[in-house]
Formats: sequence, C-alpha cells, structure tokens
Amino acid sequence: MFIKVNDLKLYYEKSGSGQPILLLHGNGEDHRIFDKLIPKLAKSCTVYAIDSRGHGKSDRVPTYHYEEMASDISAFIRQLGLEKPWICGFSDGAILGLLTALENPGLVGKLVLCGVNLSPEAVKPAARRMMKWSYRLRHDERVGMMLREPQIDPARLASLDLPVLVLAGSRDLILPEHTRLVAQSIPGARLLVLPGEKHGSYVVHSDLLYAAMKTFLEGTRPTFFE
Repeated sequence: MFIKVNDLKLYYEKSGSGQPILLLHGNGEDHRIFDKLIPKLAKSCTVYAIDSRGHGKSDRVPTYHYEEMASDISAFIRQLGLEKPWICGFSDGAILGLLTALENPGLVGKLVLCGVNLSPEAVKPAARRMMKWSYRLRHDERVGMMLREPQIDPARLASLDLPVLVLAGSRDLILPEHTRLVAQSIPGARLLVLPGEKHGSYVVHSDLLYAAMKTFLEGTRPTFFE
C-alpha cells in the first residue's frame, strides 16, 4: 500500500491485528529484511513494515536527512491515527525511531533500537572508511547522509519517557562504548548485547530479533548480556 506524507509517497505493508508496531529498515534496504520477524509479530500486533523515502517502492528524493525521514514516520503515525504505536528500527531505522520519539513526546509507546548511533563517529573506523570509499565510487546520497549525520546530543536522550530496548551485536560496527552511552543516557532503558552477532546478523532475514525483543514487548524482563 502507499500513503502520501510530506508530499511524497511511502510504500508499506500491513499485516496482523492488535497493538500497532512500525518496522523501520536500515540504509539501502527495504521492509523485506524483516521477513522472519513480521509473521511472528503479526500474531498479536498490527505490523506496519515501511519503506523509507528513497528505498524500496517509496519515492526518491535528491537529498537525504534523518530529521526529514523521521518527519515522514511521525506523519505516517498521525495520518493513520495510530495510538501509541511501538517502533522497532534497525541502523538508520533506529535513528528514525529515536528522532521520532524525541521530536514527538507521547507519540510512541515503546522503542526498540537495533544498532543505533548518535553520530558518524560512533561507527568503527574501518566501517567508516568503507562508507567513504562507497560514496566516492557511487555518489549515493543515502551513503553521504551516513557520513554527515546524525548529530544527536546524548543529553537529549534524558527527555525520553517511554520503555526503550537498546540492542546490538557483540561484533557490531557501532563502537560498544557508544552503545552503552546510548542506553545509559535514556532513563530506564534496557541494554541487550547479543554474543557473536554483527551489526545486522540478528536482524536481517533472522529469527533472532523476535527472540531478543519478545519479552520486552510483552512487558516481562529478559536475561541481559552486557
């Protein structure tokens, strides 16, 4: 299905019934990375799997900024009249989920942040070098955005007033000290570091993400690895 927000069309797929939850993919991907997660969530939730602007079947734009992409998500929520939807975002999608909650207090019910970063400097140097090489080669403005943005002051996270789960792999491309900083900066946030997992190995076409977030979404307390 398509919806028009902020003068562009976003593609999304809806499945299941119950508590609304939005799934937000990473840079250069689309909603299909959640193919293993969606049917599990759809047993008890209404799942909205969205293609961000410039991805999948959604409209392309000449330039990309996380703040504008997050505005698409808040507009999506309001236009569909969703009440306190949960958001699960991966990588760029985690940034969008975080910005949506920061810019719209009370709009989001729960937040799952997978592989989130507050600045480009939080990405390990080797991964940043690969991004720079890719941008020089292809001039993909979505990659350029990752080299410049986001620029979120950790102090802003203290304003969040909702349950938050921060997920990462022990071999993530996000610096581990940065992941801990994010979790420590959000009041009451839970941190789960998955042993042996990379940035997206527990998310993309994986059954592991549902297992990692299930008890958090149900409101019970899981065992954490930090």
